[in-house]
Amino acid sequence: MFGNFRVFLVVIATNFGGAVTAQQSTWLQIEAQPSLERAQERAADYAGAIRNVAGYRLGSTNWYAVVVGPQGESETASLRSTLRSQGLIPNDSFSTDGSSFTSQFWPIGGAAVAAPDTPPTSAPAHPDAPIVATPIPETDPVPAPVTDETPAEARQSEAQLSADERKQLQIALQWEGFYEAAIDGAFGRGTRNSMGEWQVAKGYAATGILTTRQRRELLTAYNAILAGLGLEMVRDETAGIEIMMPLELIGFDSYEPPFAHYGPHNDTDRFPKVLLISQKGDTDTLFGLFDIMQTLEIVPENGAREKRNNSFTLIGEGPDFISHTEAVARDGAVKGFTLIWPTGDEKRRQRVIDEMTGSFAALPDRVMNDLVGDPTEDQRIDLLAGLEIRRPDSSRSGFYVDARGTVLTTATAVQNCSRITLNEEIEATLQASDAKTGLALLTPSQALAPRAFARFQPAVPRLQSTVVLAGYSYEGILGAPTLTFGTLADLRGLDGNESIKRLDLTAQPGDAGGPVLDVSGAVLGMLMPNVDRDGRTLPDAVSFAVDVETIADFMSANGLSASAAERSGPLKSGVLTETATDMTVLVSCW
Repeated sequence: MFGNFRVFLVVIATNFGGAVTAQQSTWLQIEAQPSLERAQERAADYAGAIRNVAGYRLGSTNWYAVVVGPQGESETASLRSTLRSQGLIPNDSFSTDGSSFTSQFWPIGGAAVAAPDTPPTSAPAHPDAPIVATPIPETDPVPAPVTDETPAEARQSEAQLSADERKQLQIALQWEGFYEAAIDGAFGRGTRNSMGEWQVAKGYAATGILTTRQRRELLTAYNAILAGLGLEMVRDETAGIEIMMPLELIGFDSYEPPFAHYGPHNDTDRFPKVLLISQKGDTDTLFGLFDIMQTLEIVPENGAREKRNNSFTLIGEGPDFISHTEAVARDGAVKGFTLIWPTGDEKRRQRVIDEMTGSFAALPDRVMNDLVGDPTEDQRIDLLAGLEIRRPDSSRSGFYVDARGTVLTTATAVQNCSRITLNEEIEATLQASDAKTGLALLTPSQALAPRAFARFQPAVPRLQSTVVLAGYSYEGILGAPTLTFGTLADLRGLDGNESIKRLDLTAQPGDAGGPVLDVSGAVLGMLMPNVDRDGRTLPDAVSFAVDVETIADFMSANGLSASAAERSGPLKSGVLTETATDMTVLVSCW
């Protein structure tokens, strides 16, 4: 009785009651694009092969969804399976109830495709009469998708590709992880095998020849990852550099030679960042920059380092970001860039690196002036051109105890360190440590020939005699040891401990581990950390040193001999200062 109509829903009421609801209407969402223009282009592409294509903006965002529908849930599932098997839609297409859809953008100028509501019902004439839903028109069946190209047809269309287009396909296959050979545009066995592997991964027959639609899918996926980055060519006249940068994410901040800083638009964000490098110089300048940059927080210690004849690549991998630096010395200038990108976004990071590297151009005769930019209140000695210098967790003092450069220091200075350095340059390893005496021995990673090392005083020192402490009182800020003068207050500790000496001397935390000398230049002991003892806070001028006998026993137990000082009179002030300074070492824990 309904002709070309079908009954959407019939519910028969029985004495047992019960109800059945209408089937929920859904859409098949094919893809979403971050721009209206691109979304309209993709909707037009799909509409050429699929019926009932529509497009909606997603909420209040700037993303636009291309969909098919509406239809019932089971029809959507069947349609998705059919279209995927035919290669007409991406594998990640999914069903949606359309609740996030707002304004419609496709068909352009066409009537909106509304979701079919639950059909209205007419009230039954009698309580026992069946409830019959108002019938709705029968929708046309989805037509069979357009058949894809045969291998012969695909090869014919492939023959029309330019050399650059063929290379681009190889690059896209390489980016997807299917191709490892040279990017040469030649579709040999390696390229064909990678095409076949890609086809299998996407659910296609492995012919090794990509059809027009498959090529488009591959390239669309390759380029889609750049959506929302706003990659544009930037010409920085001050730096003399032209390069592609993701301007949707970053903008210019400041010039602090040799860097032009570009940072996130939102001040609360840390990443991404870009530095443009520009300064006058040659390869010596370049490799000096290579060394300096490795002291910066933006270049974590883990990562590849590669120096070439006139260029370098420097990668630092930290827990929350990766930095990538490329620099080259050419025509009297050093130029390059650094990209700092958050971890967990490796594919986009690598694509941005590729775009920046491929577009980088040094403008001739234009180099950043050393005086460009204005000083600010944020200037600090631990900043280099506006960048944080990587600092150790703590730094204390130590001193050489033999001609090979073995260093004695306090055990607390080197506990729980992942890395130990001497004078912030030379790597060292912990040879021995004794928590009871508080002593530790360090072995440098390379052969050293210190200008002076400790000669220990074998005689009993005189009470109230002058002593001098050499140490890095300010943990390396001054770049050289500081000498602090005091007196020997007692040959024992406050509790009568004969292995330590009490000094009337005001020391800083960074002095711990430094040598305590008499006026002849002989070492009387090593300064201990000035920590509270038994909950008591001692006066500032009270310090303690481990005595010579305890140090000698510790060294002997670890295969070293303590050298005794020869008896001599007081040294001239300048000689004493030089002797103390030459044997003292900055010990840093990282």
